[in-house]
Amino acid sequence: MTAPKSLSRTAPSAITANTITSSLLTVQTSGAGFTDLTAEVAKFVADARAREGAVTLFIRHTSASLTIQENADPTVLVDLTTALNRLAPENAGWRHDTEGPDDMPAHIKTMLTATSLHIPVLQSALALGTWQAVYLVEHRARPHRREIVLQFTGMTD
Repeated sequence: MTAPKSLSRTAPSAITANTITSSLLTVQTSGAGFTDLTAEVAKFVADARAREGAVTLFIRHTSASLTIQENADPTVLVDLTTALNRLAPENAGWRHDTEGPDDMPAHIKTMLTATSLHIPVLQSALALGTWQAVYLVEHRARPHRREIVLQFTGMTD
């Protein structure tokens, strides 16, 4: 097996993590859909005076999730919602429906996505790609108050 000829990598950099900074972000959703959290996470990184390390996001719920997805074309989010609804439809005969017909599908959608994200911080900025954004995904039809733990670990200014 030969290595691809178009690989490149910067020299490794090393830091000594001197801090862990945490914050609780509360988001009021308006019902099912995506809420862009990128600016708020970037503000947390700036407020933490983060220079290099990583930020972790953890959502404290079982019927909402976190994802990194495209932020340029809004039809991507529409198609993702369509895909999740096809994978976990409300009318599939679920036994767990304590909070309504969208209850069990919301749990399944959370299991298929993520409850935590880990994003590198380089040179005091989120190391996201050009078209990437951080989203909270509300899987329930009605509005909810969601809590996300933000934590930066690394070197600060």
